[in-house]
Amino acid sequence: MSYHHQQHGSRTATRNFEFGRTHVVRPKGKHQATIVWLHGLGDNGSSASQLLESLSLPNIKWICPTAPTRPVALLGGFRCSAWFDVGEISEEGTDDWEGLDASAAHVANLLSTEPADVKLGIGGFSMGAATAIYSATCFALGKYANGNPYTVNLRAVVGLSGWLPGARVLRNKIERSNEAIRRAASLPILLCHGNSDDVVPYNYGEKSSRYLVLAGFRTVAFKSYEGLGHFTVPREMNEVCSWISARLGLDGSRS
Repeated sequence: MSYHHQQHGSRTATRNFEFGRTHVVRPKGKHQATIVWLHGLGDNGSSASQLLESLSLPNIKWICPTAPTRPVALLGGFRCSAWFDVGEISEEGTDDWEGLDASAAHVANLLSTEPADVKLGIGGFSMGAATAIYSATCFALGKYANGNPYTVNLRAVVGLSGWLPGARVLRNKIERSNEAIRRAASLPILLCHGNSDDVVPYNYGEKSSRYLVLAGFRTVAFKSYEGLGHFTVPREMNEVCSWISARLGLDGSRS
C-alpha cells in the first residue's frame, strides 16, 4: 500500500511511501483484541510476528506491517526500513511529521477493517514505539499533524525503548480541546525502557512518560529495567502481556 503526500511551498514535491509486507499472527482462542505491532529501524514485520507468536495472549490478533524503505538521515542517508526519517533522537530534533502521519495512517487503515466488538491497540519497539506513541496523540487530538481526521478508537498503546515525537508541544495542543482532554484521559499507555539503552537514551523514555502525563494522559505506566540495553527480554514481554490482558479485559492466558 502506498501513500502520496504533497508538500506546498516554494518547491512542490511528492513523497511516495511504499509499505512492505504485513504479517499476521492469528488468535489461538476467541478473538477479543487486535494490536498492530511496529518493528524498529531496519527490521521487518516478520521478525516482530515471530516474537509475538510466542506470547501467552491467545485472544489477540497481531498485525505486523513492514515500514517503507527510505533514506535515513541518522544513518547518513543509508536506505533501510523506517517508519519516518530521523536525524537525531533528541528533544531538539526536527520531527518528520509527514512520515509520521503516513505511518500512523497506514496503521489506522490496518485497524479500520477489524470487527466492531474487537478492542484495538498499537505497540512497537524503538522507532516503532515512537510511531505507536505518536498514534496515541493523534487519537487524543482526533487528527493527524496534517489536519486529517483520526478515526480509530484506540484502547491501549505500548511503547518499548521508544520516545514521544513532538513532546514539548503536545500539552498545548491537547489543552485547546475538551474532547482531546477526555480522549487522552481514556487511553492507557505502557512505556518500558532499559536504563542501559545506548541507542534511545533511558531519560528520553522517562521524559516521554512525564510529557504524556502532563498533557493529560492519566493512565501512563512507565517501567524501567536495570541493565537492559536496546532490546527486549522475556521479563519485559511478560509484563507487557499482563498489562495488556488487564487493560483490555482479556480472557485467560496460556501457561
